[in-house]
Amino acid sequence: MNYRVNPKNNDKLSAIGFGCMRFAKDEQEVEKEIIYAIENGVNYFDTAYVYPNSEVVLGRVLAKGYRDRVKIATKLPSYMIKKYEDLDRIFDAELERLQTDYIDYYLMHMLTDVNTWKRLVEMGIIEWIEDKKAKGQIINIGFSYHGGREEFIKIVDVYDWEFCMIQYNYLDEHNQAGRSGLEYASAKGLPVMIMEPLRGGKLVTNLPKKVYDIWNNAYVKRSPADWAFRWIWNHPEVTVVLSGMNSMEMIEENIRVASEMEVNSFTQVDFDLFEKVRQILNETIKVPCTACNYCIPCPKGVDIPTCFSCYNDTKIEGKRGAIMKYIMQTSLKSQPHNASLCVKCGKCEKHCPQKIKISEELTHVTKKLEGFYYKPLRLIIKKFMRL
Repeated sequence: MNYRVNPKNNDKLSAIGFGCMRFAKDEQEVEKEIIYAIENGVNYFDTAYVYPNSEVVLGRVLAKGYRDRVKIATKLPSYMIKKYEDLDRIFDAELERLQTDYIDYYLMHMLTDVNTWKRLVEMGIIEWIEDKKAKGQIINIGFSYHGGREEFIKIVDVYDWEFCMIQYNYLDEHNQAGRSGLEYASAKGLPVMIMEPLRGGKLVTNLPKKVYDIWNNAYVKRSPADWAFRWIWNHPEVTVVLSGMNSMEMIEENIRVASEMEVNSFTQVDFDLFEKVRQILNETIKVPCTACNYCIPCPKGVDIPTCFSCYNDTKIEGKRGAIMKYIMQTSLKSQPHNASLCVKCGKCEKHCPQKIKISEELTHVTKKLEGFYYKPLRLIIKKFMRL
C-alpha cells in the first residue's frame, strides 16, 4: 500500500480510503471486507451521521480490535444544526455508534458557503470545536464541499482548517472546486481528501462503446476504474481517495492500484487518452448527477437520482432500453416515483451539491421518457409481472 503524509500532523494515510456511505446489506460480508482492507493497509474510513446504519456497522467491526489501526472520518450535518445543543447531541450519538471516544478526522458535512459557516459561528461552533479538541475528542477538523471554486476558496480562508474533502475526477477537473481549488488548498498546507472519484459509478459502468474501445486499445490493459483512480493519484496534491467499496473484488483491485501508482508518473500518452475519453463522455452525459441522494426524499415521491440515471442512459443504452429501465425502476411500485410527479417546489435544489436545476431537468426527463408509449407500456409490464 502506498501512503501519503498529512503535512499538518505527519499521519501516514493510505492512498485509498474506504468510503462507507453505501454498505451492503449483509453485515457479515461487510465485516470481512473491512477487515480485509485493514489487513492489506487501508487505514482511512469515511462515514457520516446521515449515512444509514454506516457508523453503527463500522463501529461494531472496529471494536473487535481494529480501532487503533485506523483513522475514522465522520461528519457533522451542518444543515441539521438549529441550536447549540444539537452539536453535542449529534456528536455524542456518533461516538456511541462508532464505539469510540474520539474522532480522528471530523468534517462539517457539505459546507455549502461561507454564510452557512458564519451561522454556525454565531451559534458558538468555534468554541465547541476548541473544547472538543482540548478534550482529545476531535483530532483534526475539516469540511466537505460541493460547489464552485470561488466559494471554496472563501471557505478555505475563513477558518484554520486542518483538512478538507472535495469531489474530483477526470471529468470534473474544471468543475466544482476543480484542479485550481485542489491546488489552492494544498498550497495552504491542507490535506485534500477526494470523493466521487468515479462520479457515482458513471465513469465505470454503461460507458459508450467508444470509451471502452479507447481503454481496451491503450498501451496497457486496465479497467475503467483502474484508469480513473490512477488519474487522481497522479496528483501530488491529493492525500486520500475515497472509494465506496462494496465487494471483495473491488477492494482487491483498488488496493492493488493504490499500491502501484505513484505521483507524477503519467506521460503525455496517458493524458491524451483521458482527453479523448472526456470528449466522448461530455457528449453523452445530460445531467451531472452523482446519486448522492441529498435531494431526496421528495415531497411528491420523485426518485430524482434514478430519473436522472435513466435519462443519462438514453445515449448509452438507447431510448427504448432507457424507457424500460425507467419504468422498471420508477413506475412499478404501489407508489410511483417518476419525474412527472414533480411540482417544482424547489426543495430538492437547495440540497443538491452539483447545483443541478432539478425541476427543469425533470421536465426534460418527463418529455424524453414519459412520451406516448409510456403509459401503455407500463400497464403491459405491470400486467405481465402481475403487479
